[in-house]
Amino acid sequence: MHGEIITIGNELISGRTLDLNGWYAAGRLTASGLKITGIAAVGDNPEEVTKALKMAVEKSGFVIVTGGLGSTEDDMTNEIVADALNRPLCLDKQMFEQIKSYVAARGIEMSSSLEKMAWMPEGSKILNPRGNVCGFSLVEDKVRLYFLPGVPDQMRYLMDRYVLPEILNHVKTLPVLRQRILKLYGLNEPGMAEILKDLPRKNENILLGFYPHFPENHITISLRGQDERTVMRELDKAEQEVRSLLGPYIFASGVESMEEVVGEKLRNKGLTISVAESCTGGLIGNLLTNTPGSSNYFMGGLLVYSNQSKIDLLNVSQEVIEKKGAVSDKTVREMAEGVKKRIGTDIGLAVTGIAGPEGGSREKPVGTVHIGLSTDRETFAGKYRFWGTRKQIKKNTAIMALDWVRRYLNGDPFLPGL
Repeated sequence: MHGEIITIGNELISGRTLDLNGWYAAGRLTASGLKITGIAAVGDNPEEVTKALKMAVEKSGFVIVTGGLGSTEDDMTNEIVADALNRPLCLDKQMFEQIKSYVAARGIEMSSSLEKMAWMPEGSKILNPRGNVCGFSLVEDKVRLYFLPGVPDQMRYLMDRYVLPEILNHVKTLPVLRQRILKLYGLNEPGMAEILKDLPRKNENILLGFYPHFPENHITISLRGQDERTVMRELDKAEQEVRSLLGPYIFASGVESMEEVVGEKLRNKGLTISVAESCTGGLIGNLLTNTPGSSNYFMGGLLVYSNQSKIDLLNVSQEVIEKKGAVSDKTVREMAEGVKKRIGTDIGLAVTGIAGPEGGSREKPVGTVHIGLSTDRETFAGKYRFWGTRKQIKKNTAIMALDWVRRYLNGDPFLPGL
């Protein structure tokens, strides 16, 4: 069974936005053993969308369309699909009730822009009918069509939770499909490929998929078979082989996040942590508190953006800052020790760096970051050079700092300088 992907949006064909949805959908489908014969990006133009949709229906067993499902004027996917497939728009009562609940909960007035999202082509079925993130599906000439939001997080949620399982359920092939997702940090794609080239492929039916999920990299391990027991046994073997090669680079599996993994390890060991953040501007604290129950181990943090705040709040030596600079191993050591002592925790975590796009120098270019971790026994510090936009540098710094905590709690070595 093969399919096509259509992504809609003027921002895609103008080059303002990368087509992350097409890339993600293709990667997930391919890793599951399905074939994608084409990906088409079209603007918010009814004629072009209609043309792409009709061509895909003629050639494919399933079609995934993303974008154009919102309330704004250029969100016209519902109307275009209805016209292209000669299906009248009908008010979906279930969707309309969801919209009314959304409006009531926020104390806003119902508008025609919001109501229009409940008008769908005849025969449509809502995906995720009880959730806030919705798309719809329908069947045209035995071809399954799925219409998903253009917002990447929403699209991925529906893709993984509803679309992919439903497509696989209708594929006439081996009945059992199981998949594992391993999440890595600190190793880029070329590095992964180099290590995994030595992976023994004892079962040729095992499918490996690789896709970046900044700043992480994910590996999918998929297998189809006749019976659950055999498939699970072979998957266990394959996963163990991958884990043995990639070792501590793997920080989680499935839907776990870095902050959830770190939080669980802190909770299990009965340890507390505090953070001192400069270049990340509170991002580490935000990540740690994303997890329910984080108050059991996260005691607080200090946002020390200026040199003076580092001196006043963390007792960092003024002499150290003057001689070594605010972005240095010596400074970040004192930051980690200072926040640990001031808040009174088992672990103190600190970061300082140059997120850019300005402020760099030849000795300390943009992307230079120092991470410090202080415990009752010793204090560690390391230097990194991250690349990308300001947001990307901040995100990489925050995740690397949390990865230090994970590695420390696991007894794994740190990898400064990657």
